[in-house]
Formats: sequence, C-alpha cells, structure tokens
Amino acid sequence: MTSTALRSRAWKLLELVTTPLLPSDYLDLVSPLRAGADLRGRIEAVHRETDDAATIVIRPGRGWRGHVAGQYIRVGVDVDGVRLWRAYSVTSPTNRADGRITITVKAIPGGKVSNHLVRRVRPGTVIHLDQATGDFVLPQTKPAKVLYLTAGSGITPAMGMLRDTRFDDVVMIHSAPREQDVIFRNDLHDLVADKALRLLELHTDTDGMLDISRIEDLVPDWAERETWACGPAGLLDAAEEHWSSHGIAERLHTERFRPSVVVAGDGGEVTFSTTGKTVEADGATPLLDVGESAGVLMPSGCRMGICFGCVTPLKAGAVRDLRTGEITEAEPGVLIQTCVSAAAGPCDVER
Repeated sequence: MTSTALRSRAWKLLELVTTPLLPSDYLDLVSPLRAGADLRGRIEAVHRETDDAATIVIRPGRGWRGHVAGQYIRVGVDVDGVRLWRAYSVTSPTNRADGRITITVKAIPGGKVSNHLVRRVRPGTVIHLDQATGDFVLPQTKPAKVLYLTAGSGITPAMGMLRDTRFDDVVMIHSAPREQDVIFRNDLHDLVADKALRLLELHTDTDGMLDISRIEDLVPDWAERETWACGPAGLLDAAEEHWSSHGIAERLHTERFRPSVVVAGDGGEVTFSTTGKTVEADGATPLLDVGESAGVLMPSGCRMGICFGCVTPLKAGAVRDLRTGEITEAEPGVLIQTCVSAAAGPCDVER
C-alpha cells in the first residue's frame, strides 16, 4: 500500500473517532495559524494611541500573502459569542522584520467590534483574517511631490504608506478635534524631526473645520502634488470638487470608510424573514445598519460596497442603491449589498 493510501485511511479513521467534528477542527485548536487552515491571526499586543484608539499587533497565519501599503484587511472577531467582520487599514510597513502586521482601530459610539478591539481584547486572542485588498496605494513609480490629506481615523492608511515609503518631498495636512486626539502623533512628529515629513496639524475644536478652499494658503504647490485623501465624507466630497474644478482630478486618490449617500428613497417596512423580525426603516439608512439595530445577525466586511461580504438575498420588495439611486426589485436569485442598499418601500431580506 502506498504512503498516500495509508495517509488517506488514517485520516478516515480519525474522522470516525472525532465525529461529529473533523480532525481539522482539533488541529485548529492546537495550531490555528498552521499552513492549510483558514487564515487567522493571533493578537500579540495592544498599544494605546489615544483615549479611543489602539494599534493591534497581529501575527498572521502561514497563509498570509502580504499587503501593499495603504490596503485594508477584513477581520473576523468573536464578540459575545457572535463572529463579526470589519475592515481596517494595515498600518505596518510591508517589510516589518518580525513578520507581524498592525491595524489601528478607533472606537466609535455603539461600534461593537471597534470598542471590543480597543477596550476589551487581550493578547493571545485568535481572530479570523482575509487577505489584504484595496487600490488606495502608491504607484510603482514614486511621485516627486506627495500630499496626504487626512482627518480622524482617515490617517490610518496614510500612516501605512509613510512607514513603508520615504519621499523627498511629502506634506501631510491632518485634522483632529484636539491635540490629544491625533492618532500616531508621536510617530508623525518623529518623522518631522527626521525631515521625512512636513506636517500641518489642525485641531477643529480651536481651528474649525478644514476649508478646502484654503489649501493654497497651507500648501501653495498643492496642485503639483499627487494627493491621497482619507477621512469623513464631507472632506472627501469637497476635495473631489476642488480638484475637479482645477482640472486635476486624476491627481487625487480617495479612500472612503463609508459610501457617499447620493440618493435617499422613501423607506418602508423591512422584514428579516429568517429571524422573523420586522422593523420600519427610512430611505437613507443601509439595511445592514437596520438589521444590526434590530438584533439580526448580518454578515459584513468593508461596509462601503467593495468587498461583497454583506451580500444577501432579496426575497420581496425593492431596495435603492445609496450610491447611484438605482432600484433593484426582488426576483429569484437576486442578491443585494446590504451596506449600500436602503429600503425603497416594503421589502423582505433573507436574514
């Protein structure tokens, strides 16, 4: 008998012994980061950045294929017995010597995963991972001049880029409510001291909101710079309009943590048929948020219409895409992205 046949017979015997579980289930307990397993990571440290933000150091499993600076990963975290998925930018450089990666999370009011990661998670916790993805990245040919335009947690992908690639001429405009709210503040000022960055730090509590029309006063040669912008929708909308009005839209690259709501519908009664829950929803709230608020277990990922981790069957009724206004009506086999779809009248979502 060949060695392959022996291994196959041995595995079948193990399956009989471990039923109803599989041998791989026990291997997951003993060696969750092993090659061939679903991609996981072990949290090795949690470093406080601000009162409501922390950097999570993760040792990824052997299936990890690496990332490009600026990309994000989906993270699956068990919170109170329920696995929830969220997307976070990778904030470590691509060539970190110890092979670890980091994500930096800002706790948001009511955010189950973000508050769990910032305030409750402990080293040793095993989490689920997806491979890195996203096109908010630097080009292969380094630009001569770079501008980062960020606010709040929008600094996270930009920090990954700053740590990964050094430029001869790079400026960052960063906005946060107060000095103590600036994520990575010490790291940023270390880069300034090393002459690797020119930083314009604005505090909205004292300086007010950043007015994009003032950007020429802050960075006179802004139009000559390749720009990466990440932050609240209002900031990005204003930046896109400003760059377009000057005929240089191609020099602006944006990353949105939430999609822009272009069109809101009339809303209606939403039925989650699997769980039997029915709630009233307006025409501007994503069905993902509607379901979560009603206590329905909703799959999710990036929450911005990119990863398709929230795709769900639409059994009846109609929904409106919040980005385009397009109406999708139920018919056999129709799937919708709940993170960017809102009720356009009564509808039934299979959850």
